[in-house]
Amino acid sequence: MRAMSSSSFESVDCVVVGAGVVGLAVARALALAGREVIVIEAAESIGTETSSRNSEVIHAGIYYPRGSLMARTCVAGRRLLYAYCEEHGVPHRNCGKLIVATDEAESAKLAEIKGRAEANGVEGMRLLSAAEATTLEPNLKCTAALLSPATGIVDSHSYMLALQGDAEAKGAMFAFLSPLERGRVREDGIELEVGGAEPMNLRCRLMVNAAGLHAPSLARRIEGMPAERIPTPYYAKGNYFTLTGKSPFSRLIYPVPVPGGLGVHITVDLGGQAKFGPDVEWIDGIDYTVDPHRADKFYAAVRRYWPDLRDGALQPGYAGIRPKIVPQGAPAQDFTLQGPAEHGVPGLIHLFGIESPGLTASLALADLVRAMAGNA
Repeated sequence: MRAMSSSSFESVDCVVVGAGVVGLAVARALALAGREVIVIEAAESIGTETSSRNSEVIHAGIYYPRGSLMARTCVAGRRLLYAYCEEHGVPHRNCGKLIVATDEAESAKLAEIKGRAEANGVEGMRLLSAAEATTLEPNLKCTAALLSPATGIVDSHSYMLALQGDAEAKGAMFAFLSPLERGRVREDGIELEVGGAEPMNLRCRLMVNAAGLHAPSLARRIEGMPAERIPTPYYAKGNYFTLTGKSPFSRLIYPVPVPGGLGVHITVDLGGQAKFGPDVEWIDGIDYTVDPHRADKFYAAVRRYWPDLRDGALQPGYAGIRPKIVPQGAPAQDFTLQGPAEHGVPGLIHLFGIESPGLTASLALADLVRAMAGNA
């Protein structure tokens, strides 16, 4: 790679790396605060990876440990997201969800889940008997359920387009097919060498690493960033299968959570299409292929709460990958925001491990980043 002289770098205020939902929300927040913002993205458009390969659920904030960054930003972000969708005409629906138990051991866990949700500030949680649950959803089979009226669904692409539009209206610029090749910490900012068909060399006062799955590897390409502060990435793939025919439920249906994820649940998109997933498949690299044979386990899992699922009704849909920063079997991770207070590098903010509920939390995370940035 060619060596660049310091004088050949164009000075800008802020560079956001990554145009997924969190990067877009951060770019918008900084632009609304009057900052000069350039967003660089290796892909050809916004939200091509984790942001477009999820359940599109507006999470209430139920499962996360009290006081965790996930809990705080999910609850705050959910409230902000509903308001944002209303104000910007982003398609969404506050449909609610049921967390369902299928045996007495699971039924006992529902009260614990309710308590955790209420400790996080989630509104309206209600324990239901089997009869009450099946009154709401006649096709459901369960021993008890927990109703979350705050849960919903959103058209994630429309939401990301709205964020991009807001950012651009305040002067933010976007450079696609522009991978960050390497960076260097200097006394007067951070120098970035950006590749692609139209290479750029930028010196910025503030750099925000919102690269999702690639955030740890991107951090390692910045000379002067302490290596011991960079987490190791792990990948937990989530496969989805779609249902042929009409959805049997009007609400989202979730089982009691399983290690690594929330279990094989049913979500309904804004067009009425039902999908099942995600499961948890730990993998070594980024691979979005859906193995049709994984449907075998889906049938067994789903029939615990919807016994009428027909053989052959599930078709391979798509897969997403959770950007984990803890290995399989480790205690659950929290979102990690690292700024100068954590790693000692002025003007550098990393977002690591932003998996679910990252979409729901995006506006709240952006507010935190803007506050961390200060006048950097």
